[in-house]
Amino acid sequence: MTTVELSTMDATAQAELVRSGEVTALELVDAAIERIERLNPTLNAVITPMFDRARAVARTNPTGPFAGVPFLLKDLVAEVDGVPFSEGSVFVRGTTSGYTSELVTRLHRAGLVVVGKTNTPEFGMAPACEPVLHGATRNPWDLSRSTSGSSGGSAAAVAAGLVPMAHGNDLGGSIRFPAAACGLFGLKPTRARTPLGPEYGDVINGWAVEHALTLTVRDSAALLDAIAGPALGDPYQAPTPVRPFAEEVAVDPRRLRIAYSPRTPGGELGHPDCVAAVEDAAALCAALGHEVIEADLPGLDGEVGGAIGTVFNAATAWILAYWIRRVGREPRPGELEPLTVAYWDAGRQVSASDYLLAIETLQRFSRTVARFLTGVDLWLTPTMSEPPAPLGEITASPDDPLRAISRGARTVAYPAVIANITGNPAMSVPLWSNADGLPIGVHFLGRYGDEATLFQLAGQLERARPWAHRRPPTHATRL
Repeated sequence: MTTVELSTMDATAQAELVRSGEVTALELVDAAIERIERLNPTLNAVITPMFDRARAVARTNPTGPFAGVPFLLKDLVAEVDGVPFSEGSVFVRGTTSGYTSELVTRLHRAGLVVVGKTNTPEFGMAPACEPVLHGATRNPWDLSRSTSGSSGGSAAAVAAGLVPMAHGNDLGGSIRFPAAACGLFGLKPTRARTPLGPEYGDVINGWAVEHALTLTVRDSAALLDAIAGPALGDPYQAPTPVRPFAEEVAVDPRRLRIAYSPRTPGGELGHPDCVAAVEDAAALCAALGHEVIEADLPGLDGEVGGAIGTVFNAATAWILAYWIRRVGREPRPGELEPLTVAYWDAGRQVSASDYLLAIETLQRFSRTVARFLTGVDLWLTPTMSEPPAPLGEITASPDDPLRAISRGARTVAYPAVIANITGNPAMSVPLWSNADGLPIGVHFLGRYGDEATLFQLAGQLERARPWAHRRPPTHATRL
């Protein structure tokens, strides 16, 4: 098969080609490398090629559910022994990983072949993918637009057909925002569903979780089956699923009660395109037989917003303390971006009691969310509050260090971070596009531990309105 033909296939289909003997793992990997070499100069999605290493792995004829399928790792949190690691920061540049993350070990065990690492904003702290260190990743649907963030490099690579799926992590929406901006399926799993070790037990009170951005729902479910479960010494674990997630995708859900809202926490409507997308999704769910009601999520007040800010500030202070210890020195002038410096300065003013009070506030809010979800099965909103922003807008400068956040907040005003605060699973589904052809995702928040319902509904939506055939203007099929 040609590299162009392979670029249209999801990971499940590519793995079946290997199992049937139609192609070899090495042929899949070589085809992905060819696509990366042709399109990455345009997209700037892959910042660390691992081609020789990938070919060597492919020659061993890997086994597993995704045997031989090429895969990309986001250059944040997940590490591979002997491979450069930067987390998008000039300060961290030059670091080489001295261990392999448990997640990566499980990806390898599933048969995936890592061909490189993808771009990310500095420490993943902005809703864009435009780090000073590596430069901006461009959206395949419009090269002048942002991929959102922080898993923007991975999103661009999958959307353009470089690989069928790629790693992402999510501390406040970082899988779901770029999935929405690039027309992909993005699931944020339940807290502790996937491992963060051996370096971390959890990250920021369990806000962070690992998974992937995928072309299809079935790939996301089967991959989660392959990587889920606690690692030795993990502080806690997610509820055990009743059956494999891959089996849920083909099962139509029971009649669900779905609440939806086009309003942001401040009561405003998002961009008309985003409102149109959620209204369309609500209508589609109703046409599929579900009960759909309009309702706002209770409890999102100023105290909760302040607590979120306190945690993010403290998180940046922790990130810098971690890297200062690991690098062995303080950052020099110019080695951190202005936004990171502003967050770091604010974070160093957060006391231990401030942080713990904020966590307590957010845990109270989590119980409010749990009570709300006893009355409905899912809560539906737009994923983003604007279409992907023009490149260069969600950036900071020394004289305006918070510009990236103030401008970025206009694109992510819907509260995807709720799923991180509560630990609940959530997903962005690419059901709609605007008049300019830009994808506009919609977001479903599920009950704690209940990825099954999300996968069932996502599979039903995908069958009703398929999206994997859509191709952005910059795609491997146009090589």
